[in-house]
Amino acid sequence: MGESAKTLMSWRELYKAALFETETSKLQLRIEEAHRALALRSRELFAASSSSDGETEEIENAHYALLALENCLKLKTKDRRRAPRPA
Repeated sequence: MGESAKTLMSWRELYKAALFETETSKLQLRIEEAHRALALRSRELFAASSSSDGETEEIENAHYALLALENCLKLKTKDRRRAPRPA
């Protein structure tokens, strides 16, 4: 996906893309894209200093969910390295 197309996607779309990515090889990239979008939107909300508590909470929840997904991915990768190879 091109950089300009990514900038047009909302943080919610990128977050969902990470959550529902089925190709393990693309998952880390999707997580990173979503993290960047969440950080950018957080900065926008902070600068606007408007009442956006609902979206701020959504962003925090999405951030923690992505961290959990990332940790699961790391654990799964470690498990593969330790798994005995078939004879």
